[in-house]
Amino acid sequence: MAELKEADAAQLHQEDVDIKLADGGDALSAGDKAADQAEKTEGAADSDAKPSTTTSDRHISIQTKLEGLEVLVDLNGAGRKSCPLCPEEKFKACYSHKLRRHLQNLHWKVYVEFEGQMMCICHLPCRNLKPSLSGDQASGRHVAHYHCVVCSVTIARKTDMISHLKRHVNKGETEASYSGSSDVQYEEPAPSGQPYEIMKELGTNVQLLPNHTTPQKSDTYFNRKMKTNRQLVFCSLAVLAEERSPIECLDAFGATGIMGLQWAKHLRSAVKVTITDISDTCVKMIKENCELNNIRVDGGSRGPRGPEVATSEVEGTPIATVEVVKMDANVTMHLWPFDYIHLDPFGTAVNYLDAAFRNIRNLGIISVTSTDTSSLYSKSPNVTLRHYGCHIIRTEYYKELAARMVVDTVSRAAARCNKGIEVLLAVALEHFVLVVVRVLRGPTQADESTKKLQTLPCNCHGSMPGKTAVQLGPLWSGPLFNTGFLRRMLSAAVKHSMDDIQPLVKTLICESDCTTLKSLVHGSSALSNQVECGVVIKTLKSGEESGQAEQSGKRKSGEESGNVLKRMKLNKFLQYLTEAGFRVSRTHFDPTGVRTDATLEQFKSVLTKYSVPTNTNASVPQTSVSMDKTL
Repeated sequence: MAELKEADAAQLHQEDVDIKLADGGDALSAGDKAADQAEKTEGAADSDAKPSTTTSDRHISIQTKLEGLEVLVDLNGAGRKSCPLCPEEKFKACYSHKLRRHLQNLHWKVYVEFEGQMMCICHLPCRNLKPSLSGDQASGRHVAHYHCVVCSVTIARKTDMISHLKRHVNKGETEASYSGSSDVQYEEPAPSGQPYEIMKELGTNVQLLPNHTTPQKSDTYFNRKMKTNRQLVFCSLAVLAEERSPIECLDAFGATGIMGLQWAKHLRSAVKVTITDISDTCVKMIKENCELNNIRVDGGSRGPRGPEVATSEVEGTPIATVEVVKMDANVTMHLWPFDYIHLDPFGTAVNYLDAAFRNIRNLGIISVTSTDTSSLYSKSPNVTLRHYGCHIIRTEYYKELAARMVVDTVSRAAARCNKGIEVLLAVALEHFVLVVVRVLRGPTQADESTKKLQTLPCNCHGSMPGKTAVQLGPLWSGPLFNTGFLRRMLSAAVKHSMDDIQPLVKTLICESDCTTLKSLVHGSSALSNQVECGVVIKTLKSGEESGQAEQSGKRKSGEESGNVLKRMKLNKFLQYLTEAGFRVSRTHFDPTGVRTDATLEQFKSVLTKYSVPTNTNASVPQTSVSMDKTL
């Protein structure tokens, strides 16, 4: 192949020389031309007899702007003109004003954009004829399609073309298949001069490629809604950096590099950060973001690193060093050991757990972020069984089921590598599940962890004969939090001014200890604030203010006051359980949920004791629960 490329390059160079000589007016004589042709023939004979692999010109339906389509037809000229992207039997020749409207509304309006190139819809007979219902191909019709800018394949649907381009990006295939004579050089991830969007988070700047077709998203896989996740991961890494320093940490799916850059910028010499991604566009963007934050980029040879540069703020001196590697995450984790690994793929992380536990150091930490909420929250039970090997259904405590299911999968992956786990943190919010575990080496530790993988205990088959019962699991039956670790995470959040997650971490600490914050217990007439799922809310102190709230607004204020009253009742019930001698706390999994060590019978007795009777005429007194959902 190398010899073939050299021969092709030599042939193209010779052709360029011939063109330049012809343009200069220095015509070659017939003998010189014959000699030159003989030399070309001999050169071609000396090389391989394989055909040339030079790329072809791009299709006319691929343009950078609308004027490119109009240039294909002289719209300023007189007379009727045909559409360059439609056969004559589909669109007859017309005048310029009508043809211009046709190009805008039919071809340009539904283009697919990729790195500054617009792939317009094409109606030319580039594809095979679609046969009719009778099977007669001749009576069929041509299918409208797009020409891929990367591999030149033709695809009919716009959504299929977008998915096709995403596969190219995931494989790192972003170089166009046509020759470099076009207006845009495809070695770059974006055309020259394209405006970047600069986003700042936790004192770290990252530039994003904007995506105008899909709001709130970018072409470099940055999700603004995952800020809470990034801060929780940062605090867990900061706690490990206090235990031992320096530590080698890996951001296995870099995307923009925002997470790894935050680690390096704030923890400095305490961490040695490695960021990997398989996409050429993302790797280039990560390196540019390193320069934007005055962080030096290591080449990625993974040799012994030199001494760290002094972390001074002198202009021009890098404040930290980050290793950026273009490599598959599984390969990276198999090759090199790390103290901290963060996995945040698009969707489930089960395909990367075995590689993560293969080389993680003893007492190291692995954090796993799963965003496949459809399978985690039992919307797709078949996918759940396939990925996690668990049977679950939709319940009122589905978020805790999801967290325990992910921990179960992580524990089984660790056991396959003769390692056990200690769960430090398990959070299930609306759009992700985050699990942070400490790795404990040894078959004994692996056996202890696997003993905590159980199905949910249930005696419905015996107590309710004839009824149908579903056995949930296997799930992680051990604790989901480490109180000491969470308290150190709270200190790290305060140290680095992460005000957004401090209420959430406080809620997790109370949930871990199964204790109630003093602010959660309400008196008869006290206006106080309470922390609920990481959000500080105000509660009403009397019925008069409740009436004023209802008068200030109609439907919305009534719903809000009703929710506040429900929370007040739930907080009172927490106080009753505490007075009865039980441990009780709120839970971030559900704003109306309760975590307690009381049994179901004890829980029911306390609830019945403080409930209000609703039917005094009946022979058997009935009671109504003072809240909609208690557990």
